[in-house]
Formats: sequence, structure tokens, C-alpha cells
Amino acid sequence: MSKIEFKMPKMGESITEGTILNWLVQEGDSFEEGDIIVEVATDKVDNEVPAPSSGKMISHQVSANDLVLVGATIAMLELSDVASAKILKTEEKSSNRSLEKAKKPALQQIQGGNARSKSFKVNENLFISPLVDAVARKHHISYEELARIIGTGKDGRLRKSDVTNYLQEGRPFQFAQAAAVPSGFQVPDLKFDKGTGKIVEMDRMREMIADHMVYSKHTSPHVTAYVEADLTDMVTWRNANKLEFLKKHGEKLTFTPLFIEAVANAIKDFPMINSSLDGKNIIVKEDINIGMATALPSGNLIVPVVKNADKKDLKGLAAATNELVGKSRSGTLKGDDMKGSTFTISNVGTFGSLMGTPIINQPEAAILATGIIKKRAEVMEKEDGDVIEIRSMMYLSLSFDHRIVDGYLAGSFLKRIADNMENFDVDRSY
Repeated sequence: MSKIEFKMPKMGESITEGTILNWLVQEGDSFEEGDIIVEVATDKVDNEVPAPSSGKMISHQVSANDLVLVGATIAMLELSDVASAKILKTEEKSSNRSLEKAKKPALQQIQGGNARSKSFKVNENLFISPLVDAVARKHHISYEELARIIGTGKDGRLRKSDVTNYLQEGRPFQFAQAAAVPSGFQVPDLKFDKGTGKIVEMDRMREMIADHMVYSKHTSPHVTAYVEADLTDMVTWRNANKLEFLKKHGEKLTFTPLFIEAVANAIKDFPMINSSLDGKNIIVKEDINIGMATALPSGNLIVPVVKNADKKDLKGLAAATNELVGKSRSGTLKGDDMKGSTFTISNVGTFGSLMGTPIINQPEAAILATGIIKKRAEVMEKEDGDVIEIRSMMYLSLSFDHRIVDGYLAGSFLKRIADNMENFDVDRSY
């Protein structure tokens, strides 16, 4: 038996670090090949790290909630000589360079190094790692500007991804200046009575959602437009064909793929809604990838993505949405399942809400909320006069970034979605 260093694996091209969530194999415990040793969280998705072969856990080198660079040693394992040799050979070929690169800044910091390799604190509140410092110097970002960026690392620590995302957003704080002397209206430091009760600490995902929502509202001037749609034909067709659809394709037919289909077709007519802002440039996306806000058992929301939604038929959309919803509920979503969204749908009707005012999923230009489908008495215009009928109605609300989407585009796009839903082909095949 041989002792080996168990290192933080690389979990994606852009992932440079991860947070230890939970050790599933304790010190002194034995494990089999493929057993999950540790759970690691990145800024994209949680990962389960399996054992490379059977063996024994000697010691943990890091603790839960520690932020660890890819390639750093996180545990000492005892494995068979054959398994150890195989692992060491693989590491020597694939990760030796990246590990040395990850260790170098830390080594320089311990030895003193130069100004470029030291860690800095700004106003005694912001920790700047050597990696973040290097990125800031490359793009001429001052420490004052860095202090304005929201950090998503442990204890609010700035990650490299925070800075790169900030650069992609066009550096919104680049020219922000702090007033030397307070003037004009100042927000009073009110001491609110927040009451007493049970204290529930936010989990990591809830903290990330909160930061993302505040950032979105700060970044994009939100405007919300509303319209209602008559979904009677769509509801009737779906209720009449859902059982046969399941028998034929082996997929449940919910309203989600029907909504995605209507939205994707509307985006093709109004491609500017499928865009993002990059500084002073508007990027109009070639692909139409629809994110769908999905509730997890914990109550948190996650946004898996249906890729190339405009190129899928109803069967393909149903299969994609069912698979993603299943993965969300079982906690098996991968990083790629949540990448590349260009437009998001939030079905607030699932929770019984009549309508909603959704917050834009950055860096997209707009987000659609679909309310509950509710039967109402509606006045219908007929050739021989107006009549009152029971119709299945739904409110749609579109929140859009007014920096790049004006009212005409947003209103026209939203009306086109409603038209696509109302003019549903009841004779369509599947």
C-alpha cells in the first residue's frame, strides 16, 4: 500500500477553484473505487468527487467551507501500489503544469515576493488574491474599483470569475467616484426592529441567488410589460392529446414545451430581444437557448437551459424539458445543463400566481413570466354579435433591459408570443 496526495480535480474549462462542502469519507474510513469521497461547490454547479480506486482515508488536508485551488492537495489516501502508480502517472502528464502554476503565487506570498505577488487589503475589508491582482493589473483596474465588485467567494472574497464577469458587463463602476464630502440627501442609518424568531441561515445557493438578483437590478433598468392570452385552443388540444403523446413518444406533455415553442418562434421574428450588452456593443445571439426557471426541493430556483429550442420539434422540446426538470429535482444537473441561456421563461403560474414581475437573468436582455391558466368569462366578438364564453386565459409579463430594448420592441415581441399561443393549430400532428 502507498500513500498518495488526493488533489482538487478540474471541473470545467473556466473553473479554477472550488469550495469543500462536505467530506463523505472520514479519516480512518475505507472506501471502494467510485465511492463519493467529497462534495465540492463551484460558481457553476455542485460536484461529487469519486474515489480513484479502493483504499483508506488517512487525513483531510482541508476542511468544509474551505476555498481550494484546482490541483491543490485536499486529502491523503492509502491505495494499492498499482493504483498509486497509475494515478501518479496520470497526474504527471495532465496536471503537473497547472498545479505548479497554482502553487507559485502562494509560494511567492509566503516568501515575501514582490508587489505583484503579495496579497492586499483595501480599506481593511476587501481581500485581493495574487490571481485577482494580476487580472486587475492587466486591465488597469484600480483597488477602489475592485472594492465595488461583489465577491462571490467565501466571506465575500473576490474570485477571478467575479472580475472577468465584471469586465464582460462593461465595467459599470469604472468611472464611479466616491464623494469626498457628503452632500445632498443621505440615506439615514435607520435602526429597524427586525423582531425575534427562529434564525435560518442562508445556504450557499440562496446567497448566490440573492447576490445575482441584486446585481441584476443594479445593472439593468427594468421595465415590465403585460398582455393576456387566450389559451383555450392550446389547453383543449393538450388535454385531448397528452395521453396519446405519452404512449407514442414516452414523454409527458406539459405546457412548458408549448410555451418554449411559442417563445422561440417569436424570437425568430424579433431577434434583437435575443441579445446581451457588451460595453457599447449589442451582441445579437445566433443560437436560441431558452432557460427555464425551475424550483428545487429546497425552494431555491435554478435555470437549466434547452439548447437550440428553435430547431427542436414538440417531441424534442418535451424530452429536453422533462430531462432537465428531472435532473433539477434529483440534484444531478451538470455545468453544461445551465450554460448558454439567451432568454429565460419563469412559469410563476406553477405556484398559483396570476402574474409576476421577473428579474432579468443576466446578461440576457429580457425574461418572460407566465401566470396561472385560469378560466374566466370573456366577451367574444362574433359575426352575429358579442357573446360571453368561458375561456382559458393567462397573463404574460415581460421584464426587459431598457438600455437595449425599447418599449416598441418589447411590446411587439410580447404580443407575438401571445398571438402564437392564441393561434394554436388544433389540427397539428406530433
